[in-house]
Amino acid sequence: MEKRDSASLPENAYRELKTGEEYKPLMAASAKPAETTVYSVVTGLVMAVIFSAAAAYLGLKVGQVFEAAIPIAIIAAGLGNVLGKKNMLGQNVIIQSIGACSGVIVAGAIFTLPALYILGLEAEFYQVFLSSLFGGLLGIVLMIPFRKYFVKEMHGKYPFPEATATTEVLVSGEKGGGQAKLLAVAGLVGGLYEFFAGTFGMWTEAVSTRLWQWGGVVADKFKVVFGLNTSAAVLGLGYIVGLKYAVIITAGSCLVWFVIVPLVGSFAGAVDPAAFAAQLGVSSGEILADPKSIFTAENLFMYIGRPIGIGGIAMAGLIGIIRQAGIIRSALGMAVRELKGSRGAGETTERTQRDLSMKLIMTVLIATLITTFVFFRFGVLDNTMQSMVAIAIVFVIAFLFTTVAANAIAIVGTNPVSGMTLMTLILSSLILASAGLTGTSGMTAALVIGGVVCTALSMAGGFVTDLKIGYWLGTTPRKQESWKFLGTLVSAATVAGVLIILNRTYGFDASTNPEALVAPQANAMAAVIKPLMTGGQTPWILYFAGAALALVLTWIGIPALAFALGMFIPMELNAPLVVGGLVAQFVSTRSKDAALNKARADRGTLIASGFIAGGALMGVVSAVLKYCDIDMALTGWMNTRGAEWTSLAAYAALTAYFVIHSLKARKEE
Repeated sequence: MEKRDSASLPENAYRELKTGEEYKPLMAASAKPAETTVYSVVTGLVMAVIFSAAAAYLGLKVGQVFEAAIPIAIIAAGLGNVLGKKNMLGQNVIIQSIGACSGVIVAGAIFTLPALYILGLEAEFYQVFLSSLFGGLLGIVLMIPFRKYFVKEMHGKYPFPEATATTEVLVSGEKGGGQAKLLAVAGLVGGLYEFFAGTFGMWTEAVSTRLWQWGGVVADKFKVVFGLNTSAAVLGLGYIVGLKYAVIITAGSCLVWFVIVPLVGSFAGAVDPAAFAAQLGVSSGEILADPKSIFTAENLFMYIGRPIGIGGIAMAGLIGIIRQAGIIRSALGMAVRELKGSRGAGETTERTQRDLSMKLIMTVLIATLITTFVFFRFGVLDNTMQSMVAIAIVFVIAFLFTTVAANAIAIVGTNPVSGMTLMTLILSSLILASAGLTGTSGMTAALVIGGVVCTALSMAGGFVTDLKIGYWLGTTPRKQESWKFLGTLVSAATVAGVLIILNRTYGFDASTNPEALVAPQANAMAAVIKPLMTGGQTPWILYFAGAALALVLTWIGIPALAFALGMFIPMELNAPLVVGGLVAQFVSTRSKDAALNKARADRGTLIASGFIAGGALMGVVSAVLKYCDIDMALTGWMNTRGAEWTSLAAYAALTAYFVIHSLKARKEE
């Protein structure tokens, strides 16, 4: 068994406990570590603002929201070392916990609320802010009763991949080291790379086989196109995702782009394009003006591939709920027993198991539901009965899906929140329509409801990671839980502002604006909800095909959610994930020395995190400059073939830098 020093986790941290064995965290229950200080709270809030802006931009650009926990943990540990602070472990956990609100709030907001703009509806700042805030609060209070079940009762039975990585970073930071410096350099490289592309237009952000003459012929005749996004942030994201899931995701893209799209395109001369477009529920004015244009590879992906992916995502979420029914019963029973028989237990239990009292949790839950109802009644709807229906939908679905989200994070580190939110939108649209609410007001109401539920589920999944980190290290749960509310408030306000700026700068509807951010989940929500609320054609057959495919994939043991997301997200944004995954595979297997391979993989993780954080932040800077009408782009160059070739060269150089510097790791690191 590997020996650990005094600053390492106990050897039973990651395995199941034997009968009578007890896990004792790094910070003992009897200790009184510094946790919530002015420094830790302020630093955590600053991290929440910065990473909320970065995650919002990246998520709307590629459909993947990076989890901020690891980069924030690295920064917290490195900053403490630079400032010469000692015994910072407890404070660093709080910094990470507050700052990590950014990624989960972003996921809840950007997966749903941009659909309002896509559908031509207006979303005011207060609507985006309050839906994110109330959803986040619900996620917190619904997760706390399940804390002991997931982090203590199931100790060693769930791998918690993200929590494990973050915990190791915090422990390493307590020992000291050069991790923060490495992250900063990688962030600078990734940031400058994105800034040159996004602000100056020195190279394109994506290339495709249309770059070559033969590629254009193949695309037009056979409807086959291969695209590659050359972003530093997406490359880093692929490294973190790993080769296995990157391949599964991209396999979904390959099925659509190399099988389904060419197959459907081969019938272009045998069907009436106008009737075909109407059957698909196509409403784009450009398509209807020229129905034959539906048969481009890109349009066939949008109107055939994406709906199949939507069906697969929704079915994957339903499968998750069915599988987690037992968890819901077990954890809920534990919470009810505590509520009935543990008056004052929070004051008598040991520090490392001290939660907010169940009475306080119930008070916050009821207050949140009441204020959410008021928000629905006076800020979204104008009908008391419909508002009551809306709040019932929010509570029931958020409660049922909370454990699904937490369990997914605990097992694979991926939260299927988009699929569960799609189900929420379908259910809420059908229910609201039966209650007489349709049209634009119905779409607005359903999307805001979806935003609240999506944020609640995203928060629940992310929060269980924070709580597991605290359990391993010996943080006071009550302090994590208390300050999570403030982090949610700040993140919700930041996301609302950034979302409005990005909409005014780029927009989210690629069918009307070629420079629009892809916002794949929000476009899916818009595609699903519009026909339900306006009586238009809904591609139920395609949804059913995707759902059936998800069932088959689950049956044969392939992660249906990852595959379905690949069908839904454009190929050019999935293929780079494989490049990043190949880099991870290469640097972690080059040596016969397992310790050296691990050191290289860990160093690569830091570089990838730097690419993600730096690239995403510079993406926000570029957006702000464009929003302020500061245009520094080389317009005569950025749309040329030369810019595309330059993009390939820059991407190759960036990948080489990634590999070379990852291989520089030494075992002692």
